[in-house]
Amino acid sequence: MKVISYTGNDNIAIVYIAETDTAKIIEFVESVQPPLPRYKKWVIIVSTLFGCPVGCPICDAGSFYQGKLTKDEILAQVDFLVNKRFPDGNIQVHKFKVQFARMGDPALNTHVLEVLKELPYRYNTPGLMPCISTVAPAGCDNFFEELIDIKKELYKGKFQMQFSIHTTDDKRRDQLIPVKKWNLEKIARYGEWFYENGGRKIALNFALEKDSPIDHELLRNYFNPDKFIIKITPINPTYMAFRNRLFSYIDVNRDSENYDIVSNLRSAGFEVIVSIGELDENNIGSNCGQYVMNHLKGKAPLRDSYTYRLQEY
Repeated sequence: MKVISYTGNDNIAIVYIAETDTAKIIEFVESVQPPLPRYKKWVIIVSTLFGCPVGCPICDAGSFYQGKLTKDEILAQVDFLVNKRFPDGNIQVHKFKVQFARMGDPALNTHVLEVLKELPYRYNTPGLMPCISTVAPAGCDNFFEELIDIKKELYKGKFQMQFSIHTTDDKRRDQLIPVKKWNLEKIARYGEWFYENGGRKIALNFALEKDSPIDHELLRNYFNPDKFIIKITPINPTYMAFRNRLFSYIDVNRDSENYDIVSNLRSAGFEVIVSIGELDENNIGSNCGQYVMNHLKGKAPLRDSYTYRLQEY
């Protein structure tokens, strides 16, 4: 793997663009969470697919798909950043989060499981915490079953599982996640199996669009608030979201969490996180969206986002 370009801010996030040995382009990200210093929390977000076949209308990665990364191609992204920040492999970070969520749904690539098996032995990293973020594609049951075994053996209490749901309305959910996928009942059953006492709750993520309802009573019927947490994020200003006229329910400029949907979910017993990152991450393009592919194809920067200059590495 050869890193060819990067963009961003070292105090917030940097997006790296690399070319693999097969001459395909990938992206990966490292970020911190101000005001926390890097030794408190360091996040790496890696690609698992070349593009993505799911085609979500809020994500720029879905405009193409060229196959799966190998185990070594996924690990090369982590190795590059570790060698840059901790060349001796001694990662003394309180929370070192490796998130499989840049390009591609990780459940569509079983090589992710091999990476998870190797990571704890590859570095000295007591704060390691992997994160799988998925739409739960249909046909990936074997992946999810083996994931439980790996988590129980290697990551007790230090694994973040997140399902992207976006809405409880089935018809709207099919529009926002246009692929065959698990229904809410199956996600809930799996979560009950995945959860361990004393471990992290499973996150149900809603990148909430204005016309996408959340039925708190329906969620309460399926999901136990003792085992599931609700995470609500804004729709980030990607090219695809702009093109498809999808607008965020969450106002990133609003300090209050006093939204009706949030109040209803909390009244149903759920812990709710309204997650708004550093707004400058939109300019960098690290929040969501694989924007560099669009820049490389010659598209003009989207207003109010993706405006950091791409630099040669």
